[in-house]
Amino acid sequence: QVQLVESGGGLVQAGGSLRLSCAASGRTFSSKAMGWFRQAPGKEREIVAGVNWSGGHTYYANSVKGRFTISRDNAKNTGYLQMNSLKPEDTAVYYCAAAKTDYYTPGVLFDSWGQGTQVTVSS
Repeated sequence: QVQLVESGGGLVQAGGSLRLSCAASGRTFSSKAMGWFRQAPGKEREIVAGVNWSGGHTYYANSVKGRFTISRDNAKNTGYLQMNSLKPEDTAVYYCAAAKTDYYTPGVLFDSWGQGTQVTVSS
């Protein structure tokens, strides 16, 4: 497994931007697909975005398409989620995760998780 630590969360006004980072330890991170998830109070955790091992293939939930961008820098063992045009409904704890495989597809199993970072968007 890979150890993951998120950072970059915080409080922002609607329409603002944040960039989340996911620092990974372990040499296998660069060979794994990764994803960003979020969980709002009283709701189930949902996938926000996914990316394959190279960064060349991405997936976005419809709710964030056009506003969020997932990327990764394997040389730095770090993944990112750039969030623009934030809305109050984006408020949640955001988690990064590494998959068991190198390619992201809906339903792929993620077996390494970070502790989460809080994002709060005020109206």
